[in-house]
Amino acid sequence: MDKNQMAVSVFDRRAVDYQEKFMDVSRYHASLNLFCEHISPPQAEVLELACGPGNNTRYLLQKRPDFRILGTDLAPGMIELARANNPAACFQVMDCRAVRQLNRTFDAVMCGFGLPYLTREEAAQLIADAAGVLRPGGILYLSTMEDDYAKSGIHQSSAGDQLYLYYHQADYLSEALLTHGFALLHLERMVDDRRPELPFNDLILLAQKQ
Repeated sequence: MDKNQMAVSVFDRRAVDYQEKFMDVSRYHASLNLFCEHISPPQAEVLELACGPGNNTRYLLQKRPDFRILGTDLAPGMIELARANNPAACFQVMDCRAVRQLNRTFDAVMCGFGLPYLTREEAAQLIADAAGVLRPGGILYLSTMEDDYAKSGIHQSSAGDQLYLYYHQADYLSEALLTHGFALLHLERMVDDRRPELPFNDLILLAQKQ
């Protein structure tokens, strides 16, 4: 099983457990609010990649009920929960590496903690793909686990599941954003003390397509 499919299998099997642990996104309210504030069009079309059980989706729709959100995730179990949690949004099973296949454009793209399951090269490609589907002035939100990329590897969760986690670094993600025509609006680091077995910072990036 490849590294990405390993993650999909775990998240599909543990979707309900993940929902119980991470449905509350209050620790990220500040950056999610900033994301909403930078999206000016009414009824803005938002693409959410790696949406999980729709935890971010739910908060975004509380802040901006006018958003027209398409949420995607590669784990069918997550999509099932996301639909139940957000009947006003649309969801479909899709690999975040297949963004271009949608053949449409958006006012904003969000990928909350999808990057830990992508290589450095795939993360850079996701930024390029986001630039390709965003309208001029569109907003991109990325969050990930920050540490030395060389520390990436297989980690075992408290439930005994094994996942290959990629750590990412602000320097090369910021460079990729600039390379693909984004202006960096916000960079934030947060210590995540919910998973003591994985010492890292949460890294949040907000950028605007020029």
